[in-house]
Amino acid sequence: MFFQQIVNGLTVGGVYALIALGYTLVYGILELINFAHGEIYMIGAYLGIIFLGIFTAAGLTQYSLVLSLFLTVMVSVIFCSAYGFTIEKIAYKPLRNAPRLNPLISAIGVSIFLQNYVMLTQGATDKVFPHVLPVVTVQFLNITMTTLQIFIIAVSLILMVGLHLFIMKTKTGKAMRAVAQDKVMASLLGINIDRIISVTFIIGSGLAAVAGLMVAMYYGLVNYSIGYIAGIKAFTAAVLGGIGSIPGAMIGGLMLGLIESLGASYLSSEYKDAYAFVVLILILLVKPTGLLGKSEGQKP
Repeated sequence: MFFQQIVNGLTVGGVYALIALGYTLVYGILELINFAHGEIYMIGAYLGIIFLGIFTAAGLTQYSLVLSLFLTVMVSVIFCSAYGFTIEKIAYKPLRNAPRLNPLISAIGVSIFLQNYVMLTQGATDKVFPHVLPVVTVQFLNITMTTLQIFIIAVSLILMVGLHLFIMKTKTGKAMRAVAQDKVMASLLGINIDRIISVTFIIGSGLAAVAGLMVAMYYGLVNYSIGYIAGIKAFTAAVLGGIGSIPGAMIGGLMLGLIESLGASYLSSEYKDAYAFVVLILILLVKPTGLLGKSEGQKP
């Protein structure tokens, strides 16, 4: 039972980690909590249903299921990245030099707008994600895993490692770290601050789109309110690991999934959403910056 819950927790935790990375990337660059990020995740799930339905109607699914899923993921990522880019330009860029409360209110406003936009255009009822993937059960040491769980865990880990390597090894990643450390100095060194901020929103939104698609495939149902709950949990994961720390967001997301799964199994499923917040409070009492977070004076 214990190891079975570990597998279940890692499946959900990987999704939380991908969403949390979007929060921590934006906060690291702008010191802004993008509360509209959960809605990008929700839109990614809806886009997955829409485009997979289009490819199925066109007969592409019968020709190649793998190609259809790949195109669904890529198109959804492109659309969600465009949403993230547009939100930054419209809702956040004009308020870049405003008091911190102003962009926070703007973020909440964008979140409410996107929820209602999806509700009006797609309806308030749940949408069903088509079960196109054959579900095969794998048994290993009394642990039952489905191929979908293996796929979600593997994709989450690959994207997290890929993002870490991108930030640490590429020229754009180094520029992002420089902007996070000191925007003025980075600008004097010739780094285009606006471009780096746009890239940050694009990457974070793309990761949220993948997370939305995987959750839609895993649970099979999508509605316009899933972004709010997932966004709060992913923000909790980012704070738990240390807001602004990419490895911290990864660890925080996985921990959140494990805490929820183990708590629901051994304590009570009714309070599943509360366990993570209790652990968060305990950790912040000991280490206010989170597990891997650093104070402003230590900011890398």
